[in-house]
This record gives sequence, C-alpha cells and structure tokens, in this order.
Amino acid sequence: MKVAVIDYGMGNLHSVLKSIEAVNDVGAEIFLSRDPDAIVKADKVVFPGQGAMPDCMRELNGYGLADAVRETTQSKPFFGICVGAQLLFDESEEGPTQGLGLFPGKVVRFENGLTDEHGDRLKVPHMGWNRVFRTREHPLFAGVEDGERFYFVHSYRFAPADPALTLAESEYPDRFACIVGRDNVFATQFHTEKSHRAGLQMMKNFLAWDGAV
Repeated sequence: MKVAVIDYGMGNLHSVLKSIEAVNDVGAEIFLSRDPDAIVKADKVVFPGQGAMPDCMRELNGYGLADAVRETTQSKPFFGICVGAQLLFDESEEGPTQGLGLFPGKVVRFENGLTDEHGDRLKVPHMGWNRVFRTREHPLFAGVEDGERFYFVHSYRFAPADPALTLAESEYPDRFACIVGRDNVFATQFHTEKSHRAGLQMMKNFLAWDGAV
C-alpha cells in the first residue's frame, strides 16, 4: 500500500510524515510527493497545510497539484489536515481566496471580541489544546474518546453549507465544526501530528481505513 503526503511547500510536512510512519504497522510505503501522477496512483493521500490559505492555494496551483487533489478525493481514502482541510471548501474570507470547491461552504474568521463564560477575552488565533466532540460516528474515531483534546492553531474555521459534512465540533466559545468529511474524505482543523496519542491513533486508523463509512 502506498500513502502519499502531498508536498506543495506548505505545512509541517516532515512532522506529518514522521507521525504516520510512527504508527505504520501495516507495512505501508509512505512518501512525500509533489508529482501529480505519483499522488493519483497512491492508494491513500494525506493533504497537510499550515500558514495562510492564499499562500497555500498559490503554491498548490503553482505545482499543478489542484487537479490531483480533486481526483484523489473522488476515489481513495483522503485525510486533510489544518489548511489542507480548509482548502477543500468553496472559498475563504482569508484573502479572500477561492478553494478547491470539493465541500460546499466557506472558511470564516473567528469574530472579534470573543469572551469565555467568565467574560475573559479569547485570543485569535485560537491556539492550544481543546476538546473535540463527535456529532457522527466514523471509523477514524476508533480508540479515540469523545471529548478528547487535540492541538489547534487557527484564526479561521469551517462553515459548511451542508450540516451533514460535520463529523465533530469544538468550542471557542461557541461550537464550531472541527472535523468534516464525506464518503472517503476525512479532514481535521486541528493538527493530528501535534496531538500526541489521540492524533497518532487517528492516523493509525487512517492507515487501516478502506474509505467506507
């Protein structure tokens, strides 16, 4: 089994690669690639991202990888991480920027002046460990407790046009979608590669996943 981690010059590429290698007990060949043909031919695809969405989209187009992403999301297990997840939507307020249009909806900025239940101001970007509550069951949740903490770094959040896309939510301070998915595509706003045991378990589940839900 071949697992391609898309390399378009953005994101914690080597951290993502190392985290998947650490849980590779199925003998998968895991590799970084910016070759569209190699990515399309892989059995599974991981799409990381970090930084500003306009920069990520520019680099993705610059390497000619946008069509490869669209094609792989149609047919094989696909895991989007952070900005790699945001890029799946129609558009983002950051820029503004057109996304890949695979999921209906937008990526929107957290509102200014957010406060917690004590009235203390919440900073943007949302950064640190936060609990994740599932709204639907999914094979990639196996061995991960509901309400588990994952590591977030983001100023923009998913706003899916279709509620059925939301697989899990977090709070800052209101509930927001932090895992989205449909069919063979699973995507997280948080960084699985920085989320210790729970993040590694999710990646391990991905290596065993056949894309069915």
